[in-house]
Amino acid sequence: MYEISFPNIGLFLKQVPDGFTVFGFEIKLYGVVITLGVFLAYLIATKEAKRTQQDPELYLDYLLFMIIPALLMARLYYVIFSWDYYFVPGASFWETFLKVINFRQGGMAIYGGVIGAALVCVIFAKVRKVSTLNMMDTIVIGVPLAQMLGRWGNFFNREAFGSYTDSLFAMAIPLEYYEQNHTLAGLQSMGVITDEMMMNTVDGCIWVHPTFLYESMWSLLLFICLLIWRKHKAFDGEMVAIYLGGYALGRFMIEGLRTDSLMLGSTGIRISQLLALCILIASVVFIVVRFWQTKRQKVGVPEEKESGE
Repeated sequence: MYEISFPNIGLFLKQVPDGFTVFGFEIKLYGVVITLGVFLAYLIATKEAKRTQQDPELYLDYLLFMIIPALLMARLYYVIFSWDYYFVPGASFWETFLKVINFRQGGMAIYGGVIGAALVCVIFAKVRKVSTLNMMDTIVIGVPLAQMLGRWGNFFNREAFGSYTDSLFAMAIPLEYYEQNHTLAGLQSMGVITDEMMMNTVDGCIWVHPTFLYESMWSLLLFICLLIWRKHKAFDGEMVAIYLGGYALGRFMIEGLRTDSLMLGSTGIRISQLLALCILIASVVFIVVRFWQTKRQKVGVPEEKESGE
């Protein structure tokens, strides 16, 4: 049940639990790695704040105000775009409410969390009378590292995987895991576990793209790029734009492989890909415009001659 393997590279993991128990209370590894990621992102933000002569305590205060709204927005985003699953005709209000607030059953969207964190940052910076864009530039450097770790939560949960593949990095997951958790039928009905996967099982395992791994490695690459480029920052908002554009580019490509994408109604359009494309375009436009403005300010713009000369 707890096996996960990558047969084509000869990697077989016999024991990959999704959680552990402390004093009778189950703790999911998904939550552990996300918490660790947030903590590391905070440490990186404080280091960057010191380097740029900001007050590091500002970012601790922000973290304390941000964490709950970000989690709520991550959940709200997922629920809104999974409306038919959570709001079933005939279900009682209490039954629907319990399903919506049951975070332990999964259903969190990174985009929603980022939106929540950004909204809190805008309000927080205004109250503290500091530059919003400069504060965001400081925060986002560690965000890809947090996302890199967070994606391993998907690995422990056997979720957020892609379509069937027998490629080099194919990941094999025993169907027994979903059967014992009573989720197999639901995942099949939602199309997360597809007919193609079921027809190509090997020793009771589905073979899928490890999209969690693809996005984790992309996030690590983005983190390294931000870490290197931060010393060359030319204007406020530059790091935010690079992060958003870089993440959106990777998410747009990887999302096309996933089978659990949130869809825009019955259009067949993946919401994450649509949003990623919009963010990528907006980021590129922002960088080009701000670079041009900064360059003009540095060289100076010649004054127009007075009429009649």
